Amino acid sequence: MRVVIIGGGEVGFHVAKALSEENFDITVIDISPEKCRRASENLDVIVVEGNGASPKTLVEANVSEADYVLCLTRVDEVNLIASQQAHELGATKIIARLRNQQYTTRHSIIRPEKFGVDLVIHPERAATEEIIRLIHHPYAVQAMDFESGRLKMLGVYMDKTCASFLNRPLGEIALENNHFKFGIIAVLRNSETHVPWADFKFEIGDCIYFIVKAEDEPNLLGMLCKEAQEVKRVMILGGSKIGRSLAEELKDTYSVRLIEENRKKAEYIAHTIDDIMVINGDGTDIEFLKAENIQDVDSFIAVTENEKTNLIAGLLAHHMGSGQTITHVTKTEYIPTIQEIGIVSVISKNLSTVNSILREMHSDISNASVTTFEEIDVDVIEFQPEKGSRAVEAPLRELDFPADSIVGMINHHGKLMLARGDSQMTVDDIALVFAKPKAIPKLKKLFSA
Repeated sequence: MRVVIIGGGEVGFHVAKALSEENFDITVIDISPEKCRRASENLDVIVVEGNGASPKTLVEANVSEADYVLCLTRVDEVNLIASQQAHELGATKIIARLRNQQYTTRHSIIRPEKFGVDLVIHPERAATEEIIRLIHHPYAVQAMDFESGRLKMLGVYMDKTCASFLNRPLGEIALENNHFKFGIIAVLRNSETHVPWADFKFEIGDCIYFIVKAEDEPNLLGMLCKEAQEVKRVMILGGSKIGRSLAEELKDTYSVRLIEENRKKAEYIAHTIDDIMVINGDGTDIEFLKAENIQDVDSFIAVTENEKTNLIAGLLAHHMGSGQTITHVTKTEYIPTIQEIGIVSVISKNLSTVNSILREMHSDISNASVTTFEEIDVDVIEFQPEKGSRAVEAPLRELDFPADSIVGMINHHGKLMLARGDSQMTVDDIALVFAKPKAIPKLKKLFSA
């Protein structure tokens, strides 16, 4: 499958990285020599230096033969023009990243579909949705839905309250507890990702990534001695696009305060968004946070345009007694280090955009990555065993699975089942597999005839 990516920035680079690890022919276009050099030196892709909105550049990149064209520059208008050119040249499907959500409103004069765009991804919208999922799971540092919300992946830090998990083999924990109805698909320890098997022992400070059915989430909380905290009071730092979008989404359910340092911007937001409290102030000022009773805030969300401000404010809020803290960063390479601190949830609109694109591209493609993560070196892959493949010959424990992979769930005609050692798959099943990238080629052979 041929994919042309226009824009080699953070989003384009990480989409190319994820797809290049699979059986895709990738071409990256960017006008910046530095971004072209980065892609050429770090990825197995073809790189074309030039203007992605130029017909000459698109012809050079063989856009006419592309199954997908991804227009991912930071400029909406460039993405729209590039989409139109790619459409005229015969590209099969076009996905465009657009920051201005007004382009997709009902009464917009400029409609993306008129430019040949098949799907629009809004970065701020993707980030907003991710933050809302975290608010619904305040004990988690990461939350992601699969199977239309029936299946959840939750990242939870181990602390002294999780005594039943600490310094004991995973297999022993599972055997002793009848409510162990979830999978553990990865553990982040000291910036290193582990795929745990039965002999793995957990330590304080580990971030454990669970896969659990929605109805079994209370059992998971009980085993971890975590309370299902009710979020009532939300404080949003920053009147950015994400901040305003969050305020609009949350105001009907929670008591929302939005903090904005720029007075004019604060006044504008106060006049345009009803039913929230807008306060002009500095979210990194300790005295200001004290005056706003930060210790009574259930969820503190730092989404200014300055990621350093977001990090400092999040750390301060946590230190001063707020409940959940969520901070937004733009540079995805910061995420593992921030996650290692273990006191804030961190999201990136860039990575949210990457995952939205990957999910769309793989929605009708079997044996392909569903999503990718920056903080853990694990991909999520859907596999349907082919007739005659080794995957259907024996129970899971007897199959030669790569050490860096694990089956989380099996979907049998819509029924979700936790994968166990005695589980045996059929050609009618879809397995949700979590694996390090290097294990993917072996997995494909295992599921292929």
